[in-house]
Amino acid sequence: MSKEQLETNIAALELLVNETADKSIGFKAQLEQAKQELADINKPVLTPSQLDDIQEAIEKGVDSFDFSDTGNYDIEYGIEYDGKIHCESHELNDTYKLVEMITDKVHALFVEAEELDTTEVDNHA
Repeated sequence: MSKEQLETNIAALELLVNETADKSIGFKAQLEQAKQELADINKPVLTPSQLDDIQEAIEKGVDSFDFSDTGNYDIEYGIEYDGKIHCESHELNDTYKLVEMITDKVHALFVEAEELDTTEVDNHA
């Protein structure tokens, strides 16, 4: 092959690589969208107003938690070289209380449906 033929071949291959990369990006986007649609298929559909109500309920649950109560934390103290005491670490314990407060507020927005018992067989037929 001559130099010109090789340069032409390289240019053509680079063009094909670029076109394939563009198509690949499009296919990846379609694949991610299809995966998201599959994940969302059995989720209940909510209106923007309902989503706002859920957000407000979560905010009320968090607001009602007493973050200033030092009994809610495990605190480890340390002493610096100059004698000052400082907090080495602190950890929020009893997070279940916060979760319960949020859950109660969110559950108050809904009416719980009774689950259907699909194991019963109608023998009267």
